Amino acid sequence: MDSVTDASAEPPQAPRSAEKTIRLIATDLDGTLLRDDKTVSSRTIAALAAAERAGIEVFFVTGRPARWMDVVSDHVHGHGLAICANGAAVVDLHHGRRIVEISPLERPAALAVVHALRAAAPGTSFAVERTGGINYEPEYPPFQLDPAAVIAPAEKLLAELSPEHSRSPLEQEGAEVPPASEDIGADQPVLKLLAHHPDLDPDAFLELARARAGAHASFTRSSPTALLEISGPGVSKAGTLARCCAQRGIGPDQVVAFGDMPNDLEMLAWAGTSYAMANAHPDVLAATALHTHGNNEDGVAAVIERILDGR
Repeated sequence: MDSVTDASAEPPQAPRSAEKTIRLIATDLDGTLLRDDKTVSSRTIAALAAAERAGIEVFFVTGRPARWMDVVSDHVHGHGLAICANGAAVVDLHHGRRIVEISPLERPAALAVVHALRAAAPGTSFAVERTGGINYEPEYPPFQLDPAAVIAPAEKLLAELSPEHSRSPLEQEGAEVPPASEDIGADQPVLKLLAHHPDLDPDAFLELARARAGAHASFTRSSPTALLEISGPGVSKAGTLARCCAQRGIGPDQVVAFGDMPNDLEMLAWAGTSYAMANAHPDVLAATALHTHGNNEDGVAAVIERILDGR
């Protein structure tokens, strides 16, 4: 099957496996479904709606937290489900972006990651994404300013409210952990930890983190900067997507997936048919046989249109 690698090429073909029934489309958002200005084109909105009229479900599968899903929640039709925070949360977009399922990063593991990365890559700063919002360290870059965020050391941001909770191995060894307070959302599960380094190459930082702290958590990245996204062990877009599909009796050979960054790789490998965007990370382009137009040229919509035409 021919693949599309630039906007001037012919539109992508529907999968040759179109004889098999496609029941679900799983698409990343930033760099994939969304244009660079973070909008959803009218063509893409129409293609998603047409897919659902044809009986194909649509899942948004993203690294974004639930509170950043307004970019697509205004355009949902039947596609009201989102897999957020790289698989750590399943969100119902039809009911106020309500989180219906979580796979948290446990506090002892998060603290172990913090200490391992500080030792391996001095200058690393952290943010903590809980179900209710994000808090960050003073050195963490202001990627998204949140007026409600608490700015404090990661140890405090990862602290618990209840003193009767068991102490982590790091605390038992004498690591100082400041007492928690309600303003950090200490009663809320941690969805992911974010780690930023001001100087390291992004891919090198990811490799280093996996080598030094991979026993404690899952590491990936989706930013052009050295910003790592850290989830609980085994948590990924692919794992949560597979579970949601199994609940609906949908197999991987009935799924078409789209992505552009390393945090999409496992999902693209799991789905029966997968497309990398023309603007994708080199590792994603290399790992994915099928390519479509870039996100600014409605590459997802182009494939959906061909799938529907093939019917």
